[in-house]
Amino acid sequence: MWTSHRITIDAEVPVSGLKDKAALIRKVIKAVLSEEGILVPCEINVLLTKDEGIREINVEQRGIDAPTDVLSFPMLELTPGDKPEEAWKDPGTGLVALGDMVLNLDRMQEQAKEYGHTMKRELCYLVVHSVLHLLGYDHLDEGEEKAKMRAREEAILETLGIGREEE
Repeated sequence: MWTSHRITIDAEVPVSGLKDKAALIRKVIKAVLSEEGILVPCEINVLLTKDEGIREINVEQRGIDAPTDVLSFPMLELTPGDKPEEAWKDPGTGLVALGDMVLNLDRMQEQAKEYGHTMKRELCYLVVHSVLHLLGYDHLDEGEEKAKMRAREEAILETLGIGREEE
């Protein structure tokens, strides 16, 4: 079954190759939703920013005065494996609002260098990571929850052909 999701991508800073990055982000989001068995049409909003922009959002939303690589703001209280239901669709749009993600291009570039992989792999990883947060996954503990999330991230990246040495 084909599901039509709405994925809105905005950039508050100039982004080199925005059209290609936006297409990749959409592809990855759709892959995560498919791999997680999400059959209802969903809406996700993505904001591309840099250190200062994400720091401001982090202060405003979480009280943390520091930049980070990605922020995820789920609209639903799901646990891993839960699926949005038809009944949760917005009557006006016919979509279930999953939430918002904010991606930091500065941190993405730094981490790609730090971990010895490409910017493409880092972008894909952060998008997968964020969508899993929107779907209820978390990594607050250093045990089972984190291991479960990391395993899902790597499995989904593998289905996309984005391994640790994809390029």
